[in-house]
Amino acid sequence: MSIRVAIVEDDEGMRETLKKIVQAAPMLSFDGAYESAEKALEPIASNRPDVALVDINLPGKSGITLVTELKERLPKLQVMMITVYEDGDRIFDSLQAGASGYMLKRSQPQEIVQGIVQLHAGGAPMSAEVARKVVDFFKRRTKTESELKQLSARETEILRELSKGYRYKEIADHLGISIETVRSHVHHIYEKLHVESRVEAVMKFVKDQSAGS
Repeated sequence: MSIRVAIVEDDEGMRETLKKIVQAAPMLSFDGAYESAEKALEPIASNRPDVALVDINLPGKSGITLVTELKERLPKLQVMMITVYEDGDRIFDSLQAGASGYMLKRSQPQEIVQGIVQLHAGGAPMSAEVARKVVDFFKRRTKTESELKQLSARETEILRELSKGYRYKEIADHLGISIETVRSHVHHIYEKLHVESRVEAVMKFVKDQSAGS
């Protein structure tokens, strides 16, 4: 049996290109194309294709939001993000939402077809550039996790207070310590996290908390 493929892409030219790629592949069958997440959700949920090719940057709801909604209704649906974006955060958000593949729009037609077949077989196809971004992203995250583990319980407590927007005096009052002690702890936090400002330290802390939630 052929693999039934739905397409969600707002650019008409790209949508037609993907449609032709699917229709030209003997092992694939075209199951509909939609220009927005809003127009795609109900038909895809009703038709239950095997694979959905989804663009990230859609008008209205994003492709990532659509993936979350589709996976809630069709847990077995395999989703491939087809996009121009290569940045780690978008890739990670897509994978967290439930996508299993991530390919760039400039990929060759045969690469997209192979990716769909691999995805349907249980694989996680990614363009070479994307795979490198994923590796780099997780390397950075692992490094941040390692740095945060070096903080003492008190330093972690102070960093959590900083992330809530409290000032040094407020933190000192909350914890029953002097402002100078807070400053000393903050200095050590900066050294251990290899940052130079409160904003950088808080960003590392918040990203780690978000990744672990």
